[in-house]
Amino acid sequence: MATLVCRSGDPQALKPAAAAAATGSQLALLPLEQATAWRKLLSDASEAPSAQLFLMLPDGTAVADATAAARCVGASLAPQLDLNVESWVEWEEAVLRPAVYAGDTAALAAAVARLAAALAGGRAFLAGSTLSLADICVYATLSPVAGGEAVAPLAGYLSGLAAQPAIAAAAEQVGAGAPGAGPSGAFLADCAAAKATKPKLPIPGQRNILITSALPYVNNVPHLGNIIGCVLSADVYARFCRARGYNCVYVCGTDEYGTATETKALEEGLTCQQICDKYHAIHKAIYEWFDIGFDKFGRTPTRPQTQIGQDIFRTLRERGCLVEQTIEQLYSEPLGKFLADRFVVGTCPKCKYEDARGDQCDACGSLLNPTELINPKCKLTGSTPVVRQTKHIFLDLPTLSPELQAYIDRTSTLGGWSSNCVQVTKAWMEQGLKVRCITRDLRWGTPVPLEGYEDKVFYVWFDAPIGYISITANYCDNWEAWWKNPKDVELVQFMGKDNVPFHTVIFPATLIGTQEPWTMMKNISVTEYLNYEDGKFSKSRGVGVFGNDAKDTGIPVEVWRYYLLAVRPETSDSAFQWDDFAAKNNAELNDNLGNFINRTLKFIYARFDKRVPGAAASGAGMEAVQGLGEKVSALVEQYIEALEGLRMKEALKAAMLVSKAGNAFFQETEIWVAYKQDKEAAAAYISACAGVVLLLATLLQPFMPSFTAKLLAQLGASETARLSDELVKAATNPAALLPAGHPIGTAEPTPLFRKIADDEVEQLRARYAGSQADRAAAPAAASSSSAASAAPAGGKGGKGKPAAAAAAAAAASGKAGKKGAAAADGNAADSNAAAADGKAAAGGKKGGGGGGGKAPERPVDVGRLDLRVGFITKAWRHPDAESLYVEEVDVGEGAPRTVVSGLVKFIPEAEMQQRRVVLVCNLKPANMRGIQSQAMVLAATSPDGAKVELVEPPAGAAVGERLSVEGFDCSAPDELLAPKKKIFEAVQPDLASNEQCVACYRGVPLLTSAGPCTVKSIQGGSIK
Repeated sequence: MATLVCRSGDPQALKPAAAAAATGSQLALLPLEQATAWRKLLSDASEAPSAQLFLMLPDGTAVADATAAARCVGASLAPQLDLNVESWVEWEEAVLRPAVYAGDTAALAAAVARLAAALAGGRAFLAGSTLSLADICVYATLSPVAGGEAVAPLAGYLSGLAAQPAIAAAAEQVGAGAPGAGPSGAFLADCAAAKATKPKLPIPGQRNILITSALPYVNNVPHLGNIIGCVLSADVYARFCRARGYNCVYVCGTDEYGTATETKALEEGLTCQQICDKYHAIHKAIYEWFDIGFDKFGRTPTRPQTQIGQDIFRTLRERGCLVEQTIEQLYSEPLGKFLADRFVVGTCPKCKYEDARGDQCDACGSLLNPTELINPKCKLTGSTPVVRQTKHIFLDLPTLSPELQAYIDRTSTLGGWSSNCVQVTKAWMEQGLKVRCITRDLRWGTPVPLEGYEDKVFYVWFDAPIGYISITANYCDNWEAWWKNPKDVELVQFMGKDNVPFHTVIFPATLIGTQEPWTMMKNISVTEYLNYEDGKFSKSRGVGVFGNDAKDTGIPVEVWRYYLLAVRPETSDSAFQWDDFAAKNNAELNDNLGNFINRTLKFIYARFDKRVPGAAASGAGMEAVQGLGEKVSALVEQYIEALEGLRMKEALKAAMLVSKAGNAFFQETEIWVAYKQDKEAAAAYISACAGVVLLLATLLQPFMPSFTAKLLAQLGASETARLSDELVKAATNPAALLPAGHPIGTAEPTPLFRKIADDEVEQLRARYAGSQADRAAAPAAASSSSAASAAPAGGKGGKGKPAAAAAAAAAASGKAGKKGAAAADGNAADSNAAAADGKAAAGGKKGGGGGGGKAPERPVDVGRLDLRVGFITKAWRHPDAESLYVEEVDVGEGAPRTVVSGLVKFIPEAEMQQRRVVLVCNLKPANMRGIQSQAMVLAATSPDGAKVELVEPPAGAAVGERLSVEGFDCSAPDELLAPKKKIFEAVQPDLASNEQCVACYRGVPLLTSAGPCTVKSIQGGSIK
């Protein structure tokens, strides 16, 4: 018998339920909430769909679509040759359902009109004279709105279907209710989700803001300077705009065309597409960790990019804005081709920097032509290129200069461009614009649509800004509503100062040249450089702290966002300093903000029965509250004004001054004394403090959304206050911002921040000294060196000494329940006792690990397992199993191990890259769909089986280091666990994450020399 797993009242569940009833098929129903129960139905836990509804067939197959599920149990309702039924079923899915769930009034009206026409003449069914799958699908989607005016023309049809025995029985079975009974919670939740994903379009009469941040190039991992200069600053502004009620869209994406991609592909031995796929995933994962809330994060190699870019080119050519010139260009005789700018390096003719690129000098910032370099060399061969002639297309900037200058003069004043932006733009214009080449001799890029240019592509700085438009086109079909609507849309762009001329000169000139009504940039936010300690960040040289490094420190994302925004280089260069990072965290976040919030909430929790007591308008203590309100209200007004002007640091400072005012108020009013002497005054004081806490959650949400989420949970509030002008007025009485009797969170408030100690600062500084390459090589070298000197004859490593804590994870994959939430390839048929993610061993004897003779049988405990710190250097999908990853893992040996893990359904591929893990290294190697797995990655599964997270060692743990557990001898694990003895199966039930998300064996942490291993969020999860 098939089993339908769904939420109570889900109208889409009517489809399979009614189809089963109509055909006499038996169908069991299981509530989605019973996660553990339904996962046990699966023969492969890694195949568990993430949908809210799915059908489990007797053979264990999961069908995660309501219509497909209905086809499975009611095949006779939609015969394959009945095209009428099929066309209605497809129409319901493509047209009707999106209209209903997204609340699209116009689309729904058109759909209802089509149905009414088809049913004209009193027809009871859409296809034929009996109930079909077409009727069932249409009824299921329209039933939640059946009582509404929008579907009134179909009232008779819907009521007739409701009376059909199959539909009536199905409605009772799934709890869908009768037509007109009102929408269920499941329906409302799905509508909200559909509306959230529906692209936004400009709304006439409202403030519509289109926000972009400079497209990060895809050939490297972004460092902190890149993050603050572009995506993070734009994210703050976008969140602020949403909180203000503006209709805004924030788009960004990876810039993937050009020489840099080809160079990186050659370095790594990959194709350009593979390089782009790899680094796009890395960028996306980093930005997700940094809580960057894009409306669309896309890519440049797309059909809209090609179409829009080529259309702009053709229009410019038609308008006479392009010229063809024959130029001298460097040619590589060994390669037999012209060299693109970045394939040439040499000495800068202006500052004499010896490693300048052919297009730009990193030292002085000058834009160059390759032929200008002194002693040029081919980056690919090291040979000296020769000069040859070739034809290229140029943008005629001199002709466009007058219109461009008028745009700059008008917009820089109207939009309030920053002084650094104005200076850079002015310098370009005063020097006099020259024609600029917009084609390159490359393969990887947008093809030039011109005869004779088949081997050339658009120059990346002509092509890349068009990426903003094409990414918007991939976000919504009606992209011109944003990009060709200067009357209703404001374009605000964020970037570092090195990108300014491309956004204030070249891209605007390109758009002006088309003579089309483009939405031109109104305001621009430009940052100077963020340096690293005493030097510069460098992506190409791997110097500084990079996005993935920040995550690996274990320091919460809100601390990173706060610090980067606090030192944002708005008017001059600033520097990331580890000492300053810790000082700002300790003094500003922990001692000021965190201390005030914790004192306030703990006082309410302990003294006022977990409820905000409220204050009488003219009661005791209100004079002091009024004084606080005047200070706070003025700061809120200053905050709004600063962010409207894109002054992030000023706004953040104003928000932190609100916290400082609250702290001073708490101290000066001596609430703890007032509580004993005048409870009415104490109630007013603490209610005002609670109101300030809500204000802080609101003001800091654009800067630290993860902090706000944690704070709202402790405050017992579902959302922040709206950042409206009315909030300024409301803040004058902070005691009234939360209603009297408002319950705070049920759990006792805990500190939201922790201090960073001096020794931790020194460890971090040492850890991120030098380049990324140096840092990557050091642990492996140290690990192999110590292993070589410490290992006894049997090849076992030394005993690691425990220390402090870090983060954690979850179970790999496989069946839920006791039979192994981590079956390596996720297929119970392949392995049961062979467990989780593909077991492996270093090799050696079959029995336990001793010397030459037979050792006495050791206790069966964690000491028998060879648990080591590993580092996934790369991971990819198994070629023959959709549920499996194949990982290359460094465990401190001469060569990496291959590991197969059934984690595809739980952890995105991007998150599997370049991360630390814990492995069981002495399991017998297992063949997983044709690939031998040589170890098992440990992961934790949540108690309901819905979530899986990797167990992660702390950042400072050396790769290859063996884990220890206090009270157990972990220094001499078995060389190879004998499968017949089922040692791992005996030890595994005692491996779990505790309430602090620390990975434990029998409640004792799994330790490295740098601290305990942890999981991200799972408490009480089984580790396998």
